[in-house]
Amino acid sequence: MKQPMMSRRAAMMMLAGGASALALGAGTRAAFAADETIKVGILHSLSGTMAISETTLKDVMLMLIEEQNAKGGVLGRKLEAVVVDPASNWPLFAEKARELLTKDKCDAVFGCWTSVSRKSVLPVFEELNGILFYPVQYEGEESSRNIFYTGAAPNQQAIPAVDYLMANEDVKRWVLAGTDYVYPRTTNKILEAYLKSKGVAAEDIMINYTPFGHSDWQTIVSDIKKFGSAGKKTAVVSTINGDANVPFYKELGNQGIKATDIPVVAFSVGEEELAGIDTKPLVGHLAAWNYFMSVDTPENKAFIEKWKTFTKNPKRVSNDPMEAHYIGFNMWVQAVEKAGTVDHDAVIDALIGVSVPNLTGGHATMMPNHHITKPVLIGEIQEDGQFNIVSQTPGLVVGKEWSDYLDGSKDLISDWRKPLSCGNFNVKLGKCGGKAA
Repeated sequence: MKQPMMSRRAAMMMLAGGASALALGAGTRAAFAADETIKVGILHSLSGTMAISETTLKDVMLMLIEEQNAKGGVLGRKLEAVVVDPASNWPLFAEKARELLTKDKCDAVFGCWTSVSRKSVLPVFEELNGILFYPVQYEGEESSRNIFYTGAAPNQQAIPAVDYLMANEDVKRWVLAGTDYVYPRTTNKILEAYLKSKGVAAEDIMINYTPFGHSDWQTIVSDIKKFGSAGKKTAVVSTINGDANVPFYKELGNQGIKATDIPVVAFSVGEEELAGIDTKPLVGHLAAWNYFMSVDTPENKAFIEKWKTFTKNPKRVSNDPMEAHYIGFNMWVQAVEKAGTVDHDAVIDALIGVSVPNLTGGHATMMPNHHITKPVLIGEIQEDGQFNIVSQTPGLVVGKEWSDYLDGSKDLISDWRKPLSCGNFNVKLGKCGGKAA
């Protein structure tokens, strides 16, 4: 049976209705895409012994996310910060990391300070193929496909600091003082090997470790003072972490140890830690970082102004790990836009070669070993808690993940580009898999 013909008017109305439905559906999908946030995890201790250092990193991440959202977000989507508190509890870091990746579905995580916290979360990020940006100096001897190390490797901080003291202070005796965990122990192992390669005798190296939160420094500082009275210029290389720095520096002042007598160069003391200390007895002691708040560049001035406005506190200071998060966050944004997706594998691949401005007037580039290029700065503590920069490398230093001074590591390289895609390729054995037996 022949079907009756549809009138032109009815056909037009049906087409119009269908087009409206399609437009409505497309609009709904567009609105959903715009409303669907990209979640960014913030994994920093807001309580416990490391809160003195890590709380400010949570704050700077919130500022960077807010600023990026004001620019329109990433890929047309807003960023949503997911903040957790692992409370300076190393196993809790792993639990919180898993929660961020599985429950909250975070596409990137920025966090950790201590190496023990990073070691705790590393297998979680590798198992779940997450992305972690780690913003603090560390001991090296590691390269994971899922971690991007935006803090300094030993050749970007510890070794240049020793070189500076040798060349400028004629130091002959060395106290390696650290908190008792993986970063100080491995860094000091590297430094001990390096010092011996420079002709320093074993009896001219004193090594001491204390637990997290250590507060009774009288005996240890007295031992340091005695070690430095042997007629050879002595320096302390400090890998003391967290709030233990406050009583350590106070005891130095109590016992009259001045920078002219026994200089201390620290790797974990910056502007944030000095904000809670009477710095007058510490004037002239040193820190080695890749950024200081006192850096005089337009980029840094603009960053500090934004930071103080965001925190509504004109006295709030900036520091090196904050700059590392600034660099890492901007690298991640650029890599996501380059990849056109937040897919973890695509972003991991896209991050290699990304270059963004740092705050010292140059650019940081993500290298194939997942470490970045950095300048090395040595600063002297001033009465106002700021640093007078006394030394800076003329160019950028590429972070080395494996030490040239440890037998098990000097033959290893990391390159996460395809086809090698290996974090511990042994150039002598010609294979991925690491250290020779």
